Amino acid sequence: MMKDMEKRLNKIFDETTEEELSLFKKAAEIIKAEGLVAFPTETVYGLGANALNENAVKKIYEAKGRPSDNPLILHVSGIEMAESLVHINETAKLLMNKFWPGPLSLVLKAKDIIPLSTRGGLSTAAIRMPDNRIALEIIRISNLPIAAPSANKSGRPSPTDAKTVRDDIGDSVELVIDGGKTLVGLESTVLDITGENPILLRPGAISKEEIEAVLNVTVLFSQDENIIKRSPGVRYRHYAPNIPLMLSDVENASKYASGKKWAWIGISEPKGTPNIKIIFLNTNEYAKELFRVLREIETTKVEVIIAEKPEQKGIGLALTDRLIKAAGN
Repeated sequence: MMKDMEKRLNKIFDETTEEELSLFKKAAEIIKAEGLVAFPTETVYGLGANALNENAVKKIYEAKGRPSDNPLILHVSGIEMAESLVHINETAKLLMNKFWPGPLSLVLKAKDIIPLSTRGGLSTAAIRMPDNRIALEIIRISNLPIAAPSANKSGRPSPTDAKTVRDDIGDSVELVIDGGKTLVGLESTVLDITGENPILLRPGAISKEEIEAVLNVTVLFSQDENIIKRSPGVRYRHYAPNIPLMLSDVENASKYASGKKWAWIGISEPKGTPNIKIIFLNTNEYAKELFRVLREIETTKVEVIIAEKPEQKGIGLALTDRLIKAAGN
């Protein structure tokens, strides 16, 4: 294992108590017995199952109502586990050493050990090492890669706390581990590194600029259907509240509301008088709180959500991606 990563992991595991360890062992036993466990990661809560067991993976798709051609990310506890699943190249090693554990999923050529159902019928698979003590301990104790999409009904805003998981799919999960609110609030960056140039399939907290600085090459941002299908969460409507959502600038917000009761979310003051107004401190907070706020607003009597379009850099690119999909565009 790479030295930088080893230092980060030692710090994470040193914090685990005996009581927590007992809970994590229970979760690992459920995973090994083809069951489902919901647990926090640094991004959102994941719905976890044994990634190498087709029966277990099928339960994920059923619980979420997720299309079976939508691949799942495999969560691993280190480089050694990753090497047993995919063909790791030099680009992958550089990125793993810099960003793992963390919110970066790498798409690589899959080995036959990964069932086709886990990778959506593709020859590639997405893997990542989450930066969350609970998630890492469950993977480590079970000694299995865990397939873990967001722990919610497919198409809905992703859960960033345990209560949302229980409300959405609690009846389908044997155990929900409450690790508090997640730190990032948006799903991981997904990067395809199977070809000559890295391709950003889904933006996330690890930005295009950060990746380019490590690799010293240009990262492409493809919208080719044949390429982006390698990533989870890009080909279907996602993250949607049950009332309409539209993107706008501050000047035209009230115009988009068209006389309806409306809510405004963003980092700036809008023109007009919304019925509900949520102003975030900055783009990072906007990203972290987005899914929680969408679910909160849909319980009110407003008829439309107007969201400020974020800046197109850093996590703002990921935030824009989620808002566009939530709007159904």
